[in-house]
Amino acid sequence: MGSLLVARRCNGLHGVVMLDLGWPNGVHPLLSAYCAQSGGFDSHTPLTWPMRSEVPAMIKDQPAYRSAGSRILLVDDEPRIRDFVSRALFAAGYAIDSAGDGAEALQQVAGGGYGLVILDLIMPGMDGRVVLTEILRRQPEQAILVLSCLDDVATKVACLELGAQDYLAKPFSLAELLARVRARLRADGHQPGEMIRAGELVLDVGRLQANIGTGPVPLTRLEFLLLRELMEHQGRSVPKGELLASVWGLEFDPGSNVVDVCVRRLRSKLGFELIKTVRGEGYQLAAS
Repeated sequence: MGSLLVARRCNGLHGVVMLDLGWPNGVHPLLSAYCAQSGGFDSHTPLTWPMRSEVPAMIKDQPAYRSAGSRILLVDDEPRIRDFVSRALFAAGYAIDSAGDGAEALQQVAGGGYGLVILDLIMPGMDGRVVLTEILRRQPEQAILVLSCLDDVATKVACLELGAQDYLAKPFSLAELLARVRARLRADGHQPGEMIRAGELVLDVGRLQANIGTGPVPLTRLEFLLLRELMEHQGRSVPKGELLASVWGLEFDPGSNVVDVCVRRLRSKLGFELIKTVRGEGYQLAAS
């Protein structure tokens, strides 16, 4: 069956509904997403929230992640979006907290314990990019997925370079959001004492530290993910496109140098010789 994305605009507001031609009235009760810059929605179809028992099998049948890392903070100033996304994430098996602005988000993140923060950008008071920067200044290891109606490449690249792990633009498919959430939490779902070794290099998964024989060196989450990717492909070069997909969640090259910047930071911490540049191909972990 087909689906159709319908968008309306009125007074600066955007109302977006994912229509599924196989559902009554064409409106799938969960595969819907809304984007509003302020003041609510411009939608002529009343929105009714499905009960947990009414969640489609495509979501109920997904594995639940109720470990300590499966607690999610959702930050969005629009109550309907918070309610909608929170219900869907809860139905998928996650523990959810929410915040309506940047100041509240920073206060909640200070308590720690979130496997993922889903962050809007356009909010009153404190811009989402400021919130992103401040969260990562305080907790460099915090995973953040930006969920915003800003869909230009420049904004996406800026957020990724600031340290966000992923970026999804509104309007969005809920199925895609859930898939990205699962991927981010799965990437962090290692045991606290797990170690990854490649020659003399040892990566402490729980502490986000690397050691090349001179003592542990703390890494940011993106540095950790990139180094882990290179270690898991020791002996061959890893193309930038593959790194963008596995570390940043991008299926295309936005013309940014985020990979090069991250590699440069790793070299400054662990030695220039650790990561080789393979011209025309990508990067490779040096043999040790």
